[in-house]
Amino acid sequence: MEKKLILSAAIIGAVAIVLGAFGAHALKKILTDSQLNTFEVGVRYQMYHAFFLLIVANLNFITLKDKTIIMWLVIVGILLFSGSIYLLSTNTITKIKTTFLGPLTPVGGLFLIASWLYLFYIALVKNTN
Repeated sequence: MEKKLILSAAIIGAVAIVLGAFGAHALKKILTDSQLNTFEVGVRYQMYHAFFLLIVANLNFITLKDKTIIMWLVIVGILLFSGSIYLLSTNTITKIKTTFLGPLTPVGGLFLIASWLYLFYIALVKNTN
């Protein structure tokens, strides 16, 4: 499981770097400052959670089942939160109808918050010494 977490973190981090560079170079010329700032929020939260997964992978007091739960909370959270932000902030150039995405952003945020709170719960309740 630790290997899956590390692989997930590596992919999530690499994609965040690619999207961050894409935003800083290609999208900077096309998007408004507000749209670009919004896009960068998605990149930033994606990278934060790549680091979070690396940390979780190396915590010895967490069971494999709990690590799996955290991993999936983060993956779903990133897809919904950052993914919807990417699409919403670039909808003027992609022409994708994004009205359905608005509610997905906070739902994704709730998944990300849940991953952190689940870690808090594990550390608080389980015998971690």
